[in-house]
Amino acid sequence: HVQLVESGGGSVQAGGSLRLSCVASGFSYVNYCMAWFRQAPGKEREGVAVIDSDGSTSYADSMKGRFTASRDNAKNTVYLQMNSLKSEDSALYYCAAGQVKYIHWGQGTQVTVS
Repeated sequence: HVQLVESGGGSVQAGGSLRLSCVASGFSYVNYCMAWFRQAPGKEREGVAVIDSDGSTSYADSMKGRFTASRDNAKNTVYLQMNSLKSEDSALYYCAAGQVKYIHWGQGTQVTVS
């Protein structure tokens, strides 16, 4: 069955880095657009980064220059490298997969920046 499993979250000091991973299974990952979203307590979910099936990327303005999304199709894995982390980056980070809209979602990995 379809699974997206995120990992790599944790607690880090402001200015630090984390790399999130999301392993996909149960669907034709290479044909899907992948995205990272996040949601902080009391806030709406927001888009972080998108990486299309051809590897092209786009980012929310507040993440540009600090976050980098990549994918390894041989490993069915998408990554989010996060540098220069700020306290406002603290959230539950999810990966999602879709072609027209995002239909597969992971459970999320928590990132806490203090």
